[in-house]
Amino acid sequence: MIDEPEKSQFEEKVIDEQLVYDGHIIQVVNETVTLPNRQVSHRDVVHHAGAVAILVLNAKNEMLVERQWRAPVRKVTTEIPAGKIDARDSTPLDAVVRELNEETRLEAAEINKITGFYTSIGFADEYMHLYVAKKLSPVASALPQDIDEHIEMIWLDFNMATRMFLSGEFEDGKTIMAYLYWQTLQ
Repeated sequence: MIDEPEKSQFEEKVIDEQLVYDGHIIQVVNETVTLPNRQVSHRDVVHHAGAVAILVLNAKNEMLVERQWRAPVRKVTTEIPAGKIDARDSTPLDAVVRELNEETRLEAAEINKITGFYTSIGFADEYMHLYVAKKLSPVASALPQDIDEHIEMIWLDFNMATRMFLSGEFEDGKTIMAYLYWQTLQ
């Protein structure tokens, strides 16, 4: 391990913060900061409640992916199930259970955390918790699905997922990270 640097060597002090946008999913602020060398600078920061993503593996060792339209990139993407942590969730694990139900109509007898990471650390504080879910069964009681999501579910065997990974069809970080983790299990 490398030694931890002194926080004071790098820390920027926020001296002013202006709310730019307060939306349903994100909040955007413009910060005026003092740098360690005493210069003043500005930072645009996106605040997000956090999220979960789930590598869902069935008994045949197939990975569940979802195809859906993503407005920011203006195209259909192939991703693992995921969602934001919200007021219904006491913990990230609660969000995993809820998202599995809402999006996939599955529950898992085995759920383990793989890792956590910042999704776009240069401008956003969104922290994503990545889990693996196994020993699946249909939910007994389905939660309402988000009315603004249109999702197609697809099960991929490892060879197909590898072809998609190598061809660049997996384009978002959570799905790439989940695939690479799944690769270590093979």
